[in-house]
Amino acid sequence: MRTRGVISTVGLALVVTAATAAASLAGTARQSATNLRGAGSSFVAPLVAQWQSNYKGASVDYNPIGSGGGIAAITARTVDFGASDAPLSKDEFAACKGCVQIPWALSATSIPYNLDLGRRLKLSGKVLAGIYLGQIKTWNDKRIQALNKGLKLPSTKITPVYRSDNSGTSYNFTDYLSSVNATWKSKIGVGTNAKWPAGIGAPKSNGVAAAVSQTKGAIGYVDVAYAIKNHLPFAAVQNAAGQYILPGNVGIKAAAATVSKVPSSNAISIVNPPSSQRSAYPICTFTYVILPLKTSKAADLRKFVFWALTNGQQYGPRLRFVPIPNKVLGASEKTLKRVHS
Repeated sequence: MRTRGVISTVGLALVVTAATAAASLAGTARQSATNLRGAGSSFVAPLVAQWQSNYKGASVDYNPIGSGGGIAAITARTVDFGASDAPLSKDEFAACKGCVQIPWALSATSIPYNLDLGRRLKLSGKVLAGIYLGQIKTWNDKRIQALNKGLKLPSTKITPVYRSDNSGTSYNFTDYLSSVNATWKSKIGVGTNAKWPAGIGAPKSNGVAAAVSQTKGAIGYVDVAYAIKNHLPFAAVQNAAGQYILPGNVGIKAAAATVSKVPSSNAISIVNPPSSQRSAYPICTFTYVILPLKTSKAADLRKFVFWALTNGQQYGPRLRFVPIPNKVLGASEKTLKRVHS
């Protein structure tokens, strides 16, 4: 009897274990049954990586190929969602044939540099435009020295580094330069790429960060998370109030506070905020997820993007992504509801 009891107990344990394992496998299968594929912005990639780790409603694959690549991929429907830091143009909207763009993250473009200095470098929009126009060629130029009194600057050649691919970060940076420099606005303008008058190109945010870190005297523009990850110092940039501000959470939040109305397209520019926002960092941007209005994965996409817009925002601040303001959140949620199967 004792032996049968032992066998019965072991048998029951095996049955329970098998049932538990089966239930676990079934739960895993249900959880990962849906795979959402996305591509685009390398700027937002550090935050998306956090979302991939923490979202449980579906498995999410994301390829940070750049904003231009993301727009092309969703237009061709080779992915379920695209991501871009540059809002879609009218032609891109038309080519996408039934797409919407939704602001889902908010951060800043930092200005990293490769110099050994005693303290942090200060720069202005006028000087940045001069550097990228090829007009300011060495670090001890009097126009840079005037902003950094008491700091001994070297005669090192300046090497501007720009994105060689179609990039939403380039859009943000050229949008800023166009807002502060008339020559840049008239000769170069705003775009995901440009006819760069000076410097060297590198692909994606990590490429620009690498080029800056490997080139003495280099200067670039990348999402602040990439500058921090690569241990690159970045400049304090003068805003419209004359204050030198770093791309931290306070400065980003202050820039976003200038949004009074969200247009129907959801395209928002917050570069060079007015002087009333004394603590605003001047090179901030929203970044967008691009969704087809009609898709067989509509329900899963709505759930994921809604989670990213709400619970997912908690993972942003340590990466210098600030939760999007309520006015923009409301517009994003309204647009998201239009996505259907």
